[in-house]
Amino acid sequence: MEISDASSYPGHADEVFAPRGEEELAAILAQASNENIPVTVMGAMTGLAGGASPQGGWGVSMTNFKRLEVAPGRAVVGAGTLLRDVQSAAPANGQFYAPDPTENTSSIGGNIAANASGSRSFRYGATRAHVLSLRVALADGQIAEYRRGQPIDFEVPAIPLPRTSKHSAGYRLSPGMDFVDLFIGSEGTLGVVTQAELQLLPAPKEIMGGVVFFPSEEAAIDAVERWRPVPGLRMLEYLDRGSLEIMQVPQAAAVMVEQEGEIDLDMTDALEDASWFGTSPSDRERFRRFRHGLAEGVQERIHRGGFMKLGTDYAAPRDKCREVVRIYRSTLDRDLGIPYVMYGHIGDAHLHINTFPANKEEHARAKAVLDDLACAVVEIGGTVGAEHGLGKRKAHLLRVQYKPDAIEAMRAVKRRFDPQWLLGRGNLFEAG
Repeated sequence: MEISDASSYPGHADEVFAPRGEEELAAILAQASNENIPVTVMGAMTGLAGGASPQGGWGVSMTNFKRLEVAPGRAVVGAGTLLRDVQSAAPANGQFYAPDPTENTSSIGGNIAANASGSRSFRYGATRAHVLSLRVALADGQIAEYRRGQPIDFEVPAIPLPRTSKHSAGYRLSPGMDFVDLFIGSEGTLGVVTQAELQLLPAPKEIMGGVVFFPSEEAAIDAVERWRPVPGLRMLEYLDRGSLEIMQVPQAAAVMVEQEGEIDLDMTDALEDASWFGTSPSDRERFRRFRHGLAEGVQERIHRGGFMKLGTDYAAPRDKCREVVRIYRSTLDRDLGIPYVMYGHIGDAHLHINTFPANKEEHARAKAVLDDLACAVVEIGGTVGAEHGLGKRKAHLLRVQYKPDAIEAMRAVKRRFDPQWLLGRGNLFEAG
């Protein structure tokens, strides 16, 4: 059976299961362990790193794990529940779920596997910061429950982390770390998350949003640097000229903002009269659809070209935002030679580059240029994977981010939980 995620990374499974609960899932994993069959966990298939695209063996769909119970300060959520359903349920109790990946048809299990974030991570952090407990099916079929504050019961070293505000590339190891943090961002390689208890926050009383246009990229970056410290600001998203062309908006640059309370931003050099502002939920939803429409437009253009998606998920330290944009522009304009766009979470110095190759030679050149940029980003303290995970498509970048001893420490943890190397084979690193 041919299977691929949203990146079009090719995959196939000998058989696909959709267990109706933990008991059935446990039996599948136990049988796979006994028969030495690789297992790939599949959520909503919205991922961009090939993590849910099986490379043989069994695929296990979590679509039936749809529990959703909302209470004060928390929600109990099945791994197959869609993010948009959590976002819709929380406001009924005057609450909200802070993480907001652009694709809200993603599953909560997938968000946890990749430590997904989104635009509001500028203020609220990634998924990791909002998980209170996890239920996990282990490789041998055992079911375990881990609560926030429960430390791991084995030794791991502290591995060096980038200086970024977002990071989702490999296991985030540190001595005495929580079990919960170990499984978040592990991309289905240590166990299968079946259920999570998520933190909900009180909904803000007033939110102002806007899409602010600028006459140049430099003016937009100047504004971002001025605005980043403003209290209550929870979103700073960037769209470059190419991105706005896809959206048929004739402007040079735009910054999308959301602020809890009344917007009070220095609009120096902004095209304020041409910009869009709003206070109602419908206004914010219109702006969200605009931003999501860009991602859809980019994806459509990539698919028209007939090649697998080539884009980045790199992030730099916030204080290196201007520098990383300069590195991107100078390198891409000099070496790429094909159309590209740059947009995303500029508040976290986390801008996605997407390229549009028209033939195999251009595709190969784009891949080489983007891989070279990964090295440049790490050199200034950045990360090769900020929110999508590395999956299979970008597993080679783990060697760019970490030295061999750190990768071996991660592999040792993998062997502890999955000695046969069956779960998520090909994600993050090769079997061994």
